[in-house]
Amino acid sequence: MGSALLPVYPPFPVRPVRGYGSWLVDDEGHQWLDAYGGHAVASTGHSHPDVVHAIAVQAERLLFYSSAVPHHLREELAERLAALCPEPLGRVFFCNSGAEANENALHLARKHTGRQSIVSVAGGWHGRTVATLAVTDGARYEDGARRAGMPLSVKVPFDDVAAVDAAVNQSVAALIVEPVQGLAGARDCAPEFLRAARRICDARGSALIFDEVQCGVGRCGAFSAAEAYGVTPDILTFAKGLAAGLPIGAVVATPAITACLSVGDLGSTFGGGPLVAAAALANIGVIEREELIANAIRVGDYLVRGARALGIVRVSGRGLLLGLHLGRPAGEVQRALFDRRILTGTASDPQVLRLLPPLSFSLREADLLLAGLKEVLA
Repeated sequence: MGSALLPVYPPFPVRPVRGYGSWLVDDEGHQWLDAYGGHAVASTGHSHPDVVHAIAVQAERLLFYSSAVPHHLREELAERLAALCPEPLGRVFFCNSGAEANENALHLARKHTGRQSIVSVAGGWHGRTVATLAVTDGARYEDGARRAGMPLSVKVPFDDVAAVDAAVNQSVAALIVEPVQGLAGARDCAPEFLRAARRICDARGSALIFDEVQCGVGRCGAFSAAEAYGVTPDILTFAKGLAAGLPIGAVVATPAITACLSVGDLGSTFGGGPLVAAAALANIGVIEREELIANAIRVGDYLVRGARALGIVRVSGRGLLLGLHLGRPAGEVQRALFDRRILTGTASDPQVLRLLPPLSFSLREADLLLAGLKEVLA
């Protein structure tokens, strides 16, 4: 059967019809181990019963009303996120995706500082909207930014403190950085780089933005990567893993940054609607009750040790956002793992295999993944 869908994605060779935990079941009844998590979205696993129940209950009560009216779940979710982020981050705006969250974060930084230019880090991936294209690395995205009429940001090399010091001046509205770069292959910034970025932004009056769309929500050692690193930005963005599969984005900022806002400066019809807020609250509850952040650290460390035992010399990333530097084409390894019904990801670095499993990934499932890797790499 033909498809009306535009062919803009290279699909995995599986048609899932059901999911549970770290497993997908395809249309032929085969089970697949998911070490990719749907782009790091399935933070509590596929169709966690608590999240499904919360969605069902809320769907019967009220599916949706726009942000034109207040809703207690939107307000409760904002309070929960504020409490989970390091102080003074405490003001929350909801939208629909990571790109939209980053777009609003950049707009907020420009409005707060009265400046326009942005500094970004090579290898960063922040979205396909107009402003986020201007800070996303890669030739295809730079071309898109030019077509959209948005001037490109100044890009500095990864982990280069001297370059940040030279680039961030009194004309720069913000520095945007992923504490752990996702698409680049789970490249984790050095703590001293992020600490220096904080000092430099403070000295120049520029905002520091952490894009935690992929590395946040418990994936890298704390609820926010900011807390895991001990460095607090002025603005932080969440999305993928926040609502267990329902679309949501969030901007969390300091009171100082948001003091410039007036009614109408930001807006989103669907942002923080009742259904997605219920899902996000239930998802956060599961992360806390089942101690999934501690599990992500434990299983992540186990995978790192197991990968090194297989002869993989370098593993980047934190927690359950890992990049295996294979020294050979990762696409070939990924396809061989597909043949064994194991889903993994690749990266912009063609020799890096990316792992982004649910935070509930078990040691037994890690052993299955490592056993598959051992067969493929032999």
